[in-house]
Amino acid sequence: MQTNFSLTQLADPAMAASEKILRTCVHCGFCTATCPTYLLLGDELDSPRGRIYLIKDMLEGGKPAVPEVVKHVDRCLSCLSCMTTCPSGVHYMHLVDHARAHIEETYRRPLSDRLLRSVLAFVLPYPNRFRLALLGAKLGAPFRPLVARLPRVGNRLAAMLDLAPTHLPNRNPTDRPGTFPPETRALEASAALHGETAPARTGRVALLRGCAQSVLRPDFNEAAIRLLTRHGVEVVQAKGEGCCGALTHHMGKADASHAQAQRTIDAWIAEMDGAGLDAILVTASGCGTTIKDYGFMFREDPAYAEKAKRVSAIAKDVTEYVATIGLMPPIVETDLVVAYHSACSMQHGQGIRTEPKNLLKSAGFIVKDVPEGHICCGSAGTYNILQPEIANRLRDRKVANIERMRPDVIATGNIGCATQIGKGTAIPIVHTAELLDWATGGPKPVALEGLPERTLLAAE
Repeated sequence: MQTNFSLTQLADPAMAASEKILRTCVHCGFCTATCPTYLLLGDELDSPRGRIYLIKDMLEGGKPAVPEVVKHVDRCLSCLSCMTTCPSGVHYMHLVDHARAHIEETYRRPLSDRLLRSVLAFVLPYPNRFRLALLGAKLGAPFRPLVARLPRVGNRLAAMLDLAPTHLPNRNPTDRPGTFPPETRALEASAALHGETAPARTGRVALLRGCAQSVLRPDFNEAAIRLLTRHGVEVVQAKGEGCCGALTHHMGKADASHAQAQRTIDAWIAEMDGAGLDAILVTASGCGTTIKDYGFMFREDPAYAEKAKRVSAIAKDVTEYVATIGLMPPIVETDLVVAYHSACSMQHGQGIRTEPKNLLKSAGFIVKDVPEGHICCGSAGTYNILQPEIANRLRDRKVANIERMRPDVIATGNIGCATQIGKGTAIPIVHTAELLDWATGGPKPVALEGLPERTLLAAE
């Protein structure tokens, strides 16, 4: 793609990076075949190629954002399926992130939009605020029909009420800063099977506590901690760590997202420079994609460029890490059929496609791929709140594809997907780590308690 940015514009590192991305695009249109919004709406401007033209015109002309551009950029899920499809290697993620930051700086949204986005940014990244908001949502649920009729924001407020859980999980004792030592008994038993001497530990990792996930599904991280310590890994949840910044980053709120990320980077660097870390693990793939991109986000920051690069270099999804240390033989035999839903941030954002499925198979589960698995479920951070109509259509499409397979359980590696899909089906949905934990000696996931048992026999 030919560009005409001025030298003054290109002196801005963000503009220079976007110009390089724009020049990579060859207008082939392959991206349109896998774009969820183009699939549903059939509008070229709601495809990656169409948005690239809009963004190019806006940035190249040094223009403030206009309603037409905002509408189509807002409709983008940032699912990154286009990046998987693109034969030219267009880094659409960095381009649309820049566009969103430009929109935030130059476009004045209607008051109702500004208020809603401010509330989301103020509440979601902070567990205590989020928990309080969910309690409020429970009280507001009976008034949903009235709320839905409010002009401009009614549909989005109703979506927030719909997504709120009926029952809020209790606070989890593992949701705290601290260190969880390896289980020496499990290490010794595993080593004895191979005639080996058990090591003191097999690794030391930091685990992101997260924000929304720690409130909605604390059992995800609890299972991950058990799984890791059973495999001889010392797990630390760093003091001072907070939200990774992903939620506000994808809303174009660069200052807020960078501040949140800096706090978390500092917490992890303290652990790296102290007792050391082999990896920084994440159980929410949406967070993982952003954390792995810290090096790019802070590339021009003299205080954080090197620290961010160090963090990104050792960041891994929990299944990505477990695959490297090897899963111990399962002690629970089951013939459960698992529909594995690969989150967009997992398969497109991080390029992790086989590790979770291979681990589940080695743990004894029957794993099935979901038809149209590359198409987003509609969660996408705050997308299912800000664009509920499109999100619901994508959720219904995803659920129909899953239910067609008649699985016993759905496994995924992202809290957003678990919440979104879970609102559309009665099939239990769990984190991949929960199933791996159960298979290797942990408790049966709470979500599976009502599942009829067939071959759920503990090995002798």
